Amino acid sequence: MESNRAKDAVSQRIQAMVNRVADLKARERYFYNMPVTELRGGARAIVNGRDMGMYASYGYLGLLGHPRIGEAAKAAVDKYGTGTNGVRTLAGTLDLHVELEETIADFKHAEAAVTYTSGYATNLSVISTLMGRGDWIISDKYNHASIVDGCMMSGAMFRRFKHNDMAELEKRLIQAPADVAKLVIADAVFSMDGDIIDLPKVVELCQKHDAWLMMDEAHSVGVLGKTGRGIEEHFGLGDVVDIKMGTLSKTIPSVGGYVAGKKDMMDYLRHASRAYIFSAALPPAQAAAAMESFKVILDEPWRMESLQANTDQFIGGLKSAGFDTMLTETAIVPILCGDDERAYDLTAACQAKDLFMLPVVSPAVPNGLARLRSTVTATHTTDEIAYALDVITKAGKEIGII
Repeated sequence: MESNRAKDAVSQRIQAMVNRVADLKARERYFYNMPVTELRGGARAIVNGRDMGMYASYGYLGLLGHPRIGEAAKAAVDKYGTGTNGVRTLAGTLDLHVELEETIADFKHAEAAVTYTSGYATNLSVISTLMGRGDWIISDKYNHASIVDGCMMSGAMFRRFKHNDMAELEKRLIQAPADVAKLVIADAVFSMDGDIIDLPKVVELCQKHDAWLMMDEAHSVGVLGKTGRGIEEHFGLGDVVDIKMGTLSKTIPSVGGYVAGKKDMMDYLRHASRAYIFSAALPPAQAAAAMESFKVILDEPWRMESLQANTDQFIGGLKSAGFDTMLTETAIVPILCGDDERAYDLTAACQAKDLFMLPVVSPAVPNGLARLRSTVTATHTTDEIAYALDVITKAGKEIGII
């Protein structure tokens, strides 16, 4: 039995990954799962005892450690304890959860909202609950893995369109039978490339072809729009997205995910989505921290302004040095390196100079498009960004990337 098991596909897949990790570690090119002992707002961190500039965080507005958010979390623990010992439908719903969902709905200009225990669970459950066999889902090719998994889990006809290609999207919409339910879904800001979906055209096509529209705003809330409300505000379109999904663990320094939209749809999800019915409720501290974070975003608009200025400085400096940052317009800045080894080498050079940056390599991205997926935050200083640009540029020249 053991000898046969050693030859099966599962064992082979496991061994291939074990070998790849071992090889990277032997060459000091394994940079993942590094223990961080202290997070300092979002711009800096203590890693392996070293104070490093943080350029791998999704805390775009630098809210981690904000006193108001921390105090809200502490007060929730004092009042409710550390958990609820139940699922939302039965004994797990606190008044705190209701207030959080009302806050999210108001922030997103929606009638109602529902929260889940993670962003991944949100996409998986919402998509597979709303769509089923006989329906059509049309998804941008670069959408997040949680979207892809939700589409596949739904059992619906799953079709992709070329990244941000509106002609291709319309082609897919035309292919769908006229009498089926259709859902178009896309990231608002794409997590690998940092570019923004062409929402005005997507809305136009969805209205033309009677399709529902879902936006994953994991990387756009707190990043896009004058007040950080996301992609609808960014384009000045008002309430045009049917299903507004987002996370509570990136710009919002907590954990969980949410979906916002019409009240009837939210009521349906509360009684039909398995991740809501069968998952424990968000811990009180996390719900309180998330709720206070939305309020802080509106109360401190300087954070949006600072984030945009830092983004412009970082992207502009990289482009001036000769780096390819693709089509990014946001705080997610890909630094293309070409092959995987160059991405590892650039990461090593940056970390040696106390810049915490990480590589993204195949198969997470196509061969030849390995990169450092760097991020900036509202709390980086201009001097810190200038230092990072100097380190990256010198290393890029030595490695032969530029």
